Amino acid sequence: MYLTSEKKAELFKTYGKTPSDTGSPESQIALFSFRIKNLTEHMKKNRKDHCTERAITMLVGKRRSLLRYLKDRDINRYRAIIKALGLRK
Repeated sequence: MYLTSEKKAELFKTYGKTPSDTGSPESQIALFSFRIKNLTEHMKKNRKDHCTERAITMLVGKRRSLLRYLKDRDINRYRAIIKALGLRK
């Protein structure tokens, strides 16, 4: 399995305010980005996997909603997470 509890803890520690901070927008965006990246690699090998394609679309929508929320609330935190994850070019 690609997403172990240790990997989740590492993501939350890196992008959250505390290691147990699982609900902040930054930690959720980081988790969604990690999952999207891994599912995209899966889709490169399995082009006809429509269930995974739908899952990616749903995750991208959730991430976009959280990014919009963060942008509206605190633009500096938004810019920091975008830069840390390398989402915008």
